[in-house]
Amino acid sequence: MANHASALKANRQSEKRRNANRSNRSQLRSGLRKFESLLEEQKSEQARAALPVLYALVDKAVRKKSLSRNAGDRQKSRLTKRLNRISAGAAKS
Repeated sequence: MANHASALKANRQSEKRRNANRSNRSQLRSGLRKFESLLEEQKSEQARAALPVLYALVDKAVRKKSLSRNAGDRQKSRLTKRLNRISAGAAKS
């Protein structure tokens, strides 16, 4: 346990940041899981409607620094590619 006042304060700050980051990551992962389930069920129209909401979650995580900017962009790109692949497959069938 920290003994000095500055160490105690640093500990409080890191705890607060950890909880905030945890919450942001949890929201993002929940959104990703919902999107994944829509893709697995071949519900491309519903997934297409859910994509802007998921983009907002990724952007929020980037804004809150739970996720780096490049990681957020990469995630959005991969999600869009997967959706387009599913949509193209559904169009062929």
